[in-house]
Amino acid sequence: MVDITHKSNTLRIATAQAIVKVSKQETIDAIKNDIVPKGNVFAMSKAAGLLGVKKTPDILPDCHPLPIEYTGIDYEINNLEITVTCTIKTIYKTGVEVEAMHGASVVALNMYDMLKPIDKGIEIHHIKLLNKKGGKSSFKNRFRNELKATVIVCSDTISAGQKEDRAGKAIIKKLEESQVSILDYIIIPDEKEIIQDKVKHYENLNSDLIIFTGGTGLSKRDVTPEALDEIIDRHIPGIEEAIRSYGQNRTPYSMLSRSVAGTLNQTLILALPGSTNGAKESMEAIFPSVLHIFGILKGARHD
Repeated sequence: MVDITHKSNTLRIATAQAIVKVSKQETIDAIKNDIVPKGNVFAMSKAAGLLGVKKTPDILPDCHPLPIEYTGIDYEINNLEITVTCTIKTIYKTGVEVEAMHGASVVALNMYDMLKPIDKGIEIHHIKLLNKKGGKSSFKNRFRNELKATVIVCSDTISAGQKEDRAGKAIIKKLEESQVSILDYIIIPDEKEIIQDKVKHYENLNSDLIIFTGGTGLSKRDVTPEALDEIIDRHIPGIEEAIRSYGQNRTPYSMLSRSVAGTLNQTLILALPGSTNGAKESMEAIFPSVLHIFGILKGARHD
C-alpha cells in the first residue's frame, strides 16, 4: 500500500451516489408500502451499505483500513429511479472516497437482490463520487500567488564547509511543491547578530517567508530561538505546537526541539530543526496550510 505515514489527520468527508432504476411503478409502490417479499428494502439495504463501507479494505487490496466515524445513507425517489447517496466522515490521514462509492454500490446491489423477484428489469447506473473535502488539497493557499521565501541554514560546521547541507534543500523542495519561489538560500554560522541581521535584510527585500533550519536544539551554540525572540512582532504558538506534535508522533525526541514561528510586519518567520528528517517533517506538518496566513495578514476570514 501507499505510504501515508507522512500525512496528518484531518477531517475527511466524501459523498457518492448510485442510481437504481426499476422498470415499473408497481415496484416503487411495493417499496413505499413495505410489501416486498424479502423485507423492508430501504432498511435492509442501508444495513448492507454500512457493512460494505466497513469491509472496503477487505475487498480492495490497496485501500487503507481506517476508522469510519460517520456513515449516512439516504434515498430519493424520482419516478422510476431511486438515487442512493452515501456520505462518509472520518478524521484520518487519507480520504474516504472509495468507501463512499463502495457503500453506495453495495446499497444498490442489495436493492437489486431484494427487488429482482418482482421486477426483472432493474438497472444500476451512475455510480460516482459527488464531492469530497479534507486533506491538503482542501487547504491550499487561496489568498495570494507568487510568494517568495528565503531559506537560511544556521550551522557552524556547514558554513565552515565541513558538512553538506541537506535540511535546507529538503525545505526548498517542499516550498517548490507548494508553489513558493525561492528568493535566496544561504548558509551562516550560529551567531545571534548574523541571524538578526539576515532577518532584517530579507524582510526589507519583501521576502514573504524566512525559514531557518538549525540552531533550535539545546547546545550552547543553538541560539536561533533567542535571536528571533528579540525581533519577532508576534509569536504564533499554534504553528510551533503543530510542528512538535507531528514530530512527537514520529520520534520521542521532538519535544526537545525549540521550533519558532512568528511574524515581523508582513513576513512569516520560521525556525525549524537542523536535522534533515526534522526539517522535512516540520514542513510536512504545516505546509501548504500555513500559507493561509498571508490572507489573514491582509484581513481575510479564516473560513
